[in-house]
Amino acid sequence: MRRPIFPFTALVGQGLMKRALILNAVNPKLGGVLIRGEKGTAKSTAVRALANVLPEIEVVVGCRYGCGPSVPDEWCEECAEREAPLPIAERQVPIVNLPVGATEDRLTGTLDLEEAISRGTRRFEPGLLAAANRGILYVDEVNLLNDHLVDVLLDAAAMGMNYVEREGMSLAHPARFILVGTMNPEEGDLRPQLLDRFALAVEVEGLPVRAERAEVVRRRIAFESDPALFAERWRAEEEAERVRILAARALLPSVVVDDQMLDLIAHLCADFQVDGLRADIVMYKTAATLAAYAGRHRANEEDVRDAAELALPHRRRRRPFEQPRLDPGDLDRSMQQHRDERDRESESAEPPAQSADAPDAPDAEGRDGEAPEPHGDAPEPEGDPREAPNEQVVAAGDPYAIPMLAAPPTRDKQPKRSGRRSRAQSRTTSGQYVSATPAKDLVRDLALDATIRAAAPYQPRRRASEPDGPALKLRRTDLQQKVRERKAGNLILFAVDASGSMAARGRMAAAKQAVLSLLLDAYQKRDRIGLISFRGPRADLLLPPTNSVDLAERRLQTLPTGGRTPLVHALQLGLTTFDRHRESHPEDVPLMLLVSDGRANVPLGSGNASAEAHALAGEIRARGIHTIVVDTETGPIRMGMCRALSESLGGRYLPIEQLQAGDLLSAIRSSVGRA
Repeated sequence: MRRPIFPFTALVGQGLMKRALILNAVNPKLGGVLIRGEKGTAKSTAVRALANVLPEIEVVVGCRYGCGPSVPDEWCEECAEREAPLPIAERQVPIVNLPVGATEDRLTGTLDLEEAISRGTRRFEPGLLAAANRGILYVDEVNLLNDHLVDVLLDAAAMGMNYVEREGMSLAHPARFILVGTMNPEEGDLRPQLLDRFALAVEVEGLPVRAERAEVVRRRIAFESDPALFAERWRAEEEAERVRILAARALLPSVVVDDQMLDLIAHLCADFQVDGLRADIVMYKTAATLAAYAGRHRANEEDVRDAAELALPHRRRRRPFEQPRLDPGDLDRSMQQHRDERDRESESAEPPAQSADAPDAPDAEGRDGEAPEPHGDAPEPEGDPREAPNEQVVAAGDPYAIPMLAAPPTRDKQPKRSGRRSRAQSRTTSGQYVSATPAKDLVRDLALDATIRAAAPYQPRRRASEPDGPALKLRRTDLQQKVRERKAGNLILFAVDASGSMAARGRMAAAKQAVLSLLLDAYQKRDRIGLISFRGPRADLLLPPTNSVDLAERRLQTLPTGGRTPLVHALQLGLTTFDRHRESHPEDVPLMLLVSDGRANVPLGSGNASAEAHALAGEIRARGIHTIVVDTETGPIRMGMCRALSESLGGRYLPIEQLQAGDLLSAIRSSVGRA
């Protein structure tokens, strides 16, 4: 008996998410939906409930891919070779879950071992892509999916076919599915190639209204107490939604999106500077689907507007760390601009005079341009550390491109955590199993599946020669060894000087811009990162080691400047942080990146702050913690304190002007690579 599923129509709130899922149910050719949001916002519940509300589909009986009997052009080779008429049955729309740790064999399919061993023939055993054909392929935590699986998934989603070339087999089968992904943005973002493949994207948040939160609890408790009874109470609503989806599917082919609406779509995509043309196509299809779901034969401006809210946010992300959102006010302004242009064209057959078409001036908020960034032109007075500092918050500029900061693989350590910065074949049994190779000498990590596949075609002949032997007869030449891939994990601890002297000559703005650029690289490689700020009387660990660089970026942007320079406290806190992290992650490669002008003037005790800083620097060096010192001191007259400190640390010294010159690349490579 099938386990009851929470009804789709019983979900409270989250209207945009439910609409995006329904639109893909009405029109599976839209291209899927990405659901981004914090945990506990019903993302997974909504996806699983969707399959329950969808109408059943007709399939060819006995087809391993669930081919539809009414669409011969989309049949697999096996159905195409069968004699007509094909037997038909109805079944529920399949929903297939793709685990984050799935192997490529599990996704694409592989050799049928039972058939190969018993008969010595190569027969294809379908994978998850085959099971998801004409259904839903659900990827939870899609942002954590292994890169090589992402590539396979993208190819199948784009072509609607899965092509398999392996183990002496060459075949293709249909793989048309609704791709649904869910993710928590704080755990890292998606590769741009995968992000753009999702036709629609929605951002979900927790319910802020107390009454809605209480209703969620009531319904959930009622469902858990008696799932069957709860489902029965919502049966009428579920059936009504199913009927509406069927009606929308029938109406969709006759829906008209006229040239005026198409011109509006093109205007919005151009106005919001969307790359490529996929957004235009998706908006066209979505507007038509919205009209069909509403029971109309013609799409209108409201349909286009709703389509833009679903299709544009994740495609107009212009800067790193900029959240994929679409301001409704900006959308309304752009649509009104299009109406005004259309009205002017309709009033006169002649094109308007040049002077009448002058571009709109930026509004007071600087919507059409960025407001100038504040810069500190004069140093802040460094008063007594016991006094409250005269604080100011300096905005960071746009991050600049940093070359790929990949550390060379190390042979003496095998990191336990998977990162993205350094890739190497593992010499142990840890790491991602990616392929197999014929074993040489001693087999340390046997690939059992590959070994059986290699031996399978020879079993009938071997059984004939050895009828009394074991069922599976292996030879030394059959043995296959696993090839594993690991990615070296790194911990990069940023220590950022936020004292009053950093406000002089725009130092803090430059420092934030540099750190933001480095965070971008850590963001792409999924390094663990931490953030220390030091100003006034002490240093603070603003962000303990984590994979969420979005949190680090937010802490950095709001970091105030003011007070004295407790550099010694920052070095001491850095040592403590690394020691604690090593207790649970002993294999991570440690790197401290200090961004400062080096003017230490707050000692730990009553001694000399500069002397204490150099003493701690020697201890950091002795602990094997690698360092890079970014000197923010600029101008013709420099005190050179950071250069001297970098010598005590035994690390690399870089003036802040050189960050964009590529020197940081070799610095991090040499520092992390020696770990």
